[in-house]
Amino acid sequence: MTGSISRAAQAATGFFGVALALAAGGLGISPALAQDTPAASAISAADTAWMTVATAFVLMMTIPGLALFYSGMVRKKNVLATMAQSLAAVALISLLWVAFGYSLTFVGGGAFIGSFDRVFLIGMTMDSVNPAAKTIPEALFMLYQMTFAIITVALVAGSVADRMRFSAYLLFSVAWFVVVYVPLAHWIWGGGFLAGWGVLDFAGGLVVHLSAGTGGLIAALVIGRRHGYGMENLSPFDLSLAVIGTGLLWVGWFGFNGGSALAADSRAVFAITATHLAACAGALTWGAIEWASRRKPSVLGMISGAVAGLGTITPASGYVQPWHGVVIGVIAGGVCYWACIWLKHRLRYDDSLDVFGVHGIGGLTGTLLGGFFATAAIGGVAGAFEGNWLQPLIQLAGIAVTLLWTAIATFVLLKAVGLFVALRVSREHEIEGLDISQHGEALQ
Repeated sequence: MTGSISRAAQAATGFFGVALALAAGGLGISPALAQDTPAASAISAADTAWMTVATAFVLMMTIPGLALFYSGMVRKKNVLATMAQSLAAVALISLLWVAFGYSLTFVGGGAFIGSFDRVFLIGMTMDSVNPAAKTIPEALFMLYQMTFAIITVALVAGSVADRMRFSAYLLFSVAWFVVVYVPLAHWIWGGGFLAGWGVLDFAGGLVVHLSAGTGGLIAALVIGRRHGYGMENLSPFDLSLAVIGTGLLWVGWFGFNGGSALAADSRAVFAITATHLAACAGALTWGAIEWASRRKPSVLGMISGAVAGLGTITPASGYVQPWHGVVIGVIAGGVCYWACIWLKHRLRYDDSLDVFGVHGIGGLTGTLLGGFFATAAIGGVAGAFEGNWLQPLIQLAGIAVTLLWTAIATFVLLKAVGLFVALRVSREHEIEGLDISQHGEALQ
């Protein structure tokens, strides 16, 4: 999502008709932000077309991508309830983003939060642009960033699948969006203090994956394990749905990471290439580990490895060489497998759909690796392997802030929501299934 584009650097050829245009400031931070009056506009038709497609791709990642991916891994009696959480996140977060989320995140240059200058999009015109994306309409930039907020909130629900009350989920989603997502996105992408430190997060290793994974882990610990966890068969209802969801997520990730270049240029293509290679390497690595240890590579394992590779390359994708995606994907497959199989069972927490193991650990790993593999010729920042050994330490600082803020805030918010409505369905309703108990309908 970061990296502004110099119009002087654009040429006539390349991806979608535009050649290599490296970020003018390229430090992984968003410059300070939309003003009350429209900035001098040089809107590019090519950039606008690509970013419109990328926005649609990222929205597709939540509905139907994440909805299918998650619902295919729960039991039949909870499929519709799981889908309802993704659908609700789209509707709820979209309205909140327009109301105040965009303004507080990307308008105003405060160290900790933005301003209210764009509340309900007041002052936005057809010609206005945000200084973080000077070649596309501000309205498009707003929509693109909205899709990231949506999927981050939706991801958290996977950790507490099968047991969270729908009313509690709605209240928690609103509170978590306001207290966790908006400030964190501003700190890193909106010109906040983490951006000032030089933290690199191209497309959401911290803002999306580590925050969602950490939030999900805390929610799973607070709400408790599913009835029958460790004793009953809680195997997925229909992995074919999850495979279809993985495919939609995989393709959508091209918009997630490639669109974060905010232009139709070679940096976007490099990010997409690294993303695809990381997904391939992650899927094969996870499958190979299962093959070696269990004699059979599972479909669930391969799709988990693919998503692990996708999440892990995300923060580094716009700063590294395409072939780095293979290395990062292999590391992702191994580290996330360890987190989901060994760590989860050793600590006995019930992260239903492995949000922490895949997204949290993947986002953390990719953010740190970005500090090593970052290539100055691509993103304007050198990593440790190019002599900048300070960058991994900066990345660690960003990881620490994200972990602490998300964990503490999530815990407090869950306790606060619990004062108004029970977080968890009753044991009888959990056994009956959330489809019937929460929505009055079920698959036949």
